[in-house]
Amino acid sequence: MTRARATAIGFVAVLLWALLALFTVGSAPTPPLLLNTLSFGIGGLVGVVWALVTGSGRALRAVPLPVYLYGTLGLFAYHLLYFSALRLAPPAKAGLIAYLWPLLIVLFSGLLPSEKLRAGHILGALCGFAGAAMIIAGRGDAGAGGHLAGYLLALVAALTWASYSVLSRLVGTAPTASVALFCLGTSALSLPLHLIFEETVLPDTVIGWASIAGLGLGPVGLAFYVWDIGCKRGDIQLLGTSSYAAPLLSTLALVAAGAATPDLTLLWAALLVTGGALIAARASFSVG
Repeated sequence: MTRARATAIGFVAVLLWALLALFTVGSAPTPPLLLNTLSFGIGGLVGVVWALVTGSGRALRAVPLPVYLYGTLGLFAYHLLYFSALRLAPPAKAGLIAYLWPLLIVLFSGLLPSEKLRAGHILGALCGFAGAAMIIAGRGDAGAGGHLAGYLLALVAALTWASYSVLSRLVGTAPTASVALFCLGTSALSLPLHLIFEETVLPDTVIGWASIAGLGLGPVGLAFYVWDIGCKRGDIQLLGTSSYAAPLLSTLALVAAGAATPDLTLLWAALLVTGGALIAARASFSVG
């Protein structure tokens, strides 16, 4: 597989993740740990099918246990933080903050062997961060609305996913099919914690159940398998910068579905994040 093809496959995950916020909102009032349990259970089954179709199941036996622990904890932590953030703060705004992870991937990837940061990457990253800062500093929003906790959780989620994505290059020998066990492990880890810390609340509408199924099949299912291929075999800086397209798509999806109200803060934040993508992506295509 060529690097360009692997990068294109990885970008499919960005398109699927653009629906993550919408499906998360649609799954309410399901609490975060229970949502982890259900959606990753479905995502794990998607991975089992992936392994059967690709014939990669046998290779799973050779994967070291620390790799499985690393992958499981990464998926578990990020999505618990993300689901919690969107329950505690306006989904579109919290989602944009969580989408600082592409910015952080670009910066963190500069620490990897054979990778190089350019001025355009840093400028684009600053634009994206400025958009997120507008949300946190929005007049009266975080304080009066009690949304600061949700915004902070979204920021920690961004740090978590960026670290997971970049460090996955260091465990590149693990087959993509291993993500199936990461998902099943996340589901298994979430269930007992849900029973201890949360009240079981399931959707009472078709939309609610469809949203959970959509999460498991797409944003927390197929997306991980194609993203894993992109991070390990593709251009990780280009993937990180092109991922800035997802915040705008995610915001548009929420607004179109009536799950978010457009305002000037949201508009400018989305434009800054997307503008950062254009600047950083151009730097990725330039000659070093």
